[in-house]
Amino acid sequence: MNAARPEAPADACSPFSPAALAEPGSAYAELHARVPVYRCTDFEPPFYLLSRHADVGAALRDIETYSSEFGQGPRFTPPAGMLSDPPQHTLFRSLVQQAFTPRAIDALGGRIERLADELLDDCAHRGDFDLHDDFAFPLPVIVIAEMLGVPAADLHLFKHWSDASVAAMGSERPEAYAADLGAMADYLRARVGEARAPGVPSSLITALVQAEVDGRRLADDEILSVLTQLLVGGNETTTSLITNAVWRLLERPPLWRRLADDAALVPAAVEESLRFDPPVLGLFRNTTRPVTLHGVEIPAGSKVMLHYGAANRDPEAFADADTFSLDRPPKRHLAFGLGVHFCLGAQLARLEGRIALTRLVTRFPDLTLLDAGERIAPFFLWGRRRLPVRAQPPGARP
Repeated sequence: MNAARPEAPADACSPFSPAALAEPGSAYAELHARVPVYRCTDFEPPFYLLSRHADVGAALRDIETYSSEFGQGPRFTPPAGMLSDPPQHTLFRSLVQQAFTPRAIDALGGRIERLADELLDDCAHRGDFDLHDDFAFPLPVIVIAEMLGVPAADLHLFKHWSDASVAAMGSERPEAYAADLGAMADYLRARVGEARAPGVPSSLITALVQAEVDGRRLADDEILSVLTQLLVGGNETTTSLITNAVWRLLERPPLWRRLADDAALVPAAVEESLRFDPPVLGLFRNTTRPVTLHGVEIPAGSKVMLHYGAANRDPEAFADADTFSLDRPPKRHLAFGLGVHFCLGAQLARLEGRIALTRLVTRFPDLTLLDAGERIAPFFLWGRRRLPVRAQPPGARP
């Protein structure tokens, strides 16, 4: 995690302030009311932060002004795979789109249910377990590993590399993670080589290896870029969705009890968790021209954080925005972004989240929170790295 600079302590609006790192929502009211365009100097390079729902939505739609060409993280990076502007973005997204169609995702439901029950069988034997390590992390990682066609036995490697990838993306010193990222690249490059052998079972990797673009095959570096994005994106979002939802529901036990009594509320709980605690608090864009917004000029070539978390709790967009409610009328939140860069895996994350919550409340209607655990490190992501819980099977209540 990048700490605030000691020579310029982070103020209450900064995503690096101690209060915001502990609970990002602590800064939202001030951002909305006083500084809807906030310049954050607690990172190098400094960046601007947009917090109002209308502003974030407009920026996400305006890809000519708010470009992804130099990365969606806080540092300037070269265009890479789907983290780029059209037409490059369109090209790479089209290569993997078929694996994420509604029909393809729905077909995964049975496998995800079986996997969830297998993981929860192990949890039930222990009684006390870490929701992150024992359930919320392995569930989506095994699913994306199977889609990619890589061994789920390498789960521990995926976890380590995924953490290193997101840490490097949000770090002022990404070179600190070079060894881990190099090891991941070597591993994926070996899997790409295997996928070129005849008779290999179909997978996302084989689809990328066999794809032709303008009469040419993709280079290894292009394939590696897409695979890295799928591997990291395929687990971080859903893992944090599950931990965040369970954490908030168990903080208020009547909500968990209500969900256990009426599993039909699970989809509403998933959407409210995504609104209230988006796993990706925000991603970055790069301005291609000067922009003046709310009296603040954002120069061309600036990094701008589009704060999904703050936008999702904008009182102009959501009534009683700071309350976690299972009765909230459906309204589009920005947890998965908007426009051409809308999260490719949104439907898969929602399906995994719904199945995970349904199986948890069915198996453990009396689940209790042992403590609030701790958050994951990157400042622009939001989830629980550790969430200890105690499970009692149905009928175990005194």
